[in-house]
Amino acid sequence: MSVSPMAYEAQFFGFTPQTCVLRVYIAFQDYLFEIMQVVENVILKKLEAVPGCKVSPLRIRKCTEKFFVFMKEQFNKLFSNLETVLLQLVLSIPPNVLLPEDKVHEQYPYSKEQFQVLQGEVQELQRQCRAEAAAGQALRAELEEQKVVQAELEKILQWFAGLESICREHGTSSVKESFTFLTQNSKKLQDVLKDVEKKSRSVKKHHQL
Repeated sequence: MSVSPMAYEAQFFGFTPQTCVLRVYIAFQDYLFEIMQVVENVILKKLEAVPGCKVSPLRIRKCTEKFFVFMKEQFNKLFSNLETVLLQLVLSIPPNVLLPEDKVHEQYPYSKEQFQVLQGEVQELQRQCRAEAAAGQALRAELEEQKVVQAELEKILQWFAGLESICREHGTSSVKESFTFLTQNSKKLQDVLKDVEKKSRSVKKHHQL
């Protein structure tokens, strides 16, 4: 039997031509075997009707088996020619015929080199898509960070707004003036503390004397 894959024919028929031929061969073999059984039974019945016949059923079986082997050899020779006709003339698609689903190849023919170029372009587009997906993920992560920072800034602004309200209640017009006032007072306090420490050391020395 032919070992050619005949993939295009399998695409069209839905089965490989070799499988079809094999099934036909097996069907003929089974039919031939059944015919031999029928012939054997007919011969036995005919011999039973002949008076004084000394031919045994075992001898009839051997004869039918020899005839079956002969018929099988002849059938294999004939089927070899039948297989060639089926595979080359009946179950084959001519090389100049395109299936409907392959008409696009006729409209857009590409050489091997052009196909390789297209494959390269597809791979490059895939790489760009992966890079854009990674960049998009990084942007989303950055937006999440910005949302956290914005929330913290809003809290700080609310705190300053509350501080400014308190400053107005205590007669200070703005937060800036309040910080200036606190800075000046803190310097005065530092000077007072230094003066107190200086006097305290003087008093200790006086008591020691």
